[in-house]
Amino acid sequence: MKIANIVGARPQFIKFFPISEAIKKYAANSDNVVSEILIHTGQHYDYNMSKVFFDEFGIKTPDYHLGVGSGSHGEQTGQIIQKVEDVLMKVRPDVVMVYGDTNSTLGGALATAKIHIPVAHVESGLRSFNKKMPEEINRILTDRVSTLLFCPSKTAIKNLRNESFNNVLNNGDFISRDYFFYNADSADAKIDNPLVINTGDVMYDAFLFSVNIANRRSSIIEQLQLEDKDYNLLTLHRAENTDNLEKLNEIIDFINEISMDRNLIFPMHPRMKKVYGSSRTKFTDNIKIIMPLGYFDNLMLLQKSALVMTDSGGIQKEAYWLKVPCITLRNETEWVETLQSGWNVLYKNYSGSHKPLVNDVSYYGDGEAAVRIVSALIKTIKQ
Repeated sequence: MKIANIVGARPQFIKFFPISEAIKKYAANSDNVVSEILIHTGQHYDYNMSKVFFDEFGIKTPDYHLGVGSGSHGEQTGQIIQKVEDVLMKVRPDVVMVYGDTNSTLGGALATAKIHIPVAHVESGLRSFNKKMPEEINRILTDRVSTLLFCPSKTAIKNLRNESFNNVLNNGDFISRDYFFYNADSADAKIDNPLVINTGDVMYDAFLFSVNIANRRSSIIEQLQLEDKDYNLLTLHRAENTDNLEKLNEIIDFINEISMDRNLIFPMHPRMKKVYGSSRTKFTDNIKIIMPLGYFDNLMLLQKSALVMTDSGGIQKEAYWLKVPCITLRNETEWVETLQSGWNVLYKNYSGSHKPLVNDVSYYGDGEAAVRIVSALIKTIKQ
């Protein structure tokens, strides 16, 4: 089996990593020949947003780098469709993996579906129910053209059922690690009959791997001369926030108020850097703006922070796993389980404190989602 992976933004590099490791382990312990191809669209072209992640995780150099770069949504997505199609026509994989909700996700999925190659969507079924978000459009359309829909949670399964996806494996319950070993003939994925599977979240796989490395390798706390739980952390990059100056000013006011009595560290995203000069409201002096960091340094900053404010989906979950109070700088979130846990709250609902559950549960699996995903690929995609 030949598996192609399409990535373009740094959350996708992180999600790809455990999948790649699972493919390698399967290939090393099986008589089946399984190979992988990595296609990087170049959506994130800044070194700190792209190559440093490959270096940190030891991810192989992409087989194809498409160099798409920045541009409007239409321009970027159109270039991705055209350039991905050219590569796929050349390499002819058995299945194409796309990750998350970026323009690379949608462009890659559309290019693949148009030439009748099965699409496997990792992180399927998420919904914010806000179609003003480009990510929401990307999620919905990618799911619609996918053959395998890998869901990180029961909520994602429920969302897809509500959209009339009826071929749901194991009644939507989290499948066991060895499910396909014991039920090899129980599932079939076809382009006109997509299969929905609750595998758990590959980000949890990557998190468990990464937090140990961050604790050993990162010196960012010492470099910035920070004390444990003595600062807040901020990440801010979503287009819905940065491209609306009125909304951005409101959020900056909120951040300044929440961090009035504590220093705050802000690794500023390139998108935010472009618009910050035009914003009426500025950050107060106790907010330290720094360059974007690598994943392990970001994870260490999060782990040691007293509170994080973010519009990132990944950081909401990482804060939940690390038990760091999180304020989400959006009007809604796809990761509703983090709200249910009490560790996360939407900024407009924040009343000055968090109320985490005493008996919390694991919403996102056991850290072996990638093994389940690769097993599903091998057992359900007909070559």
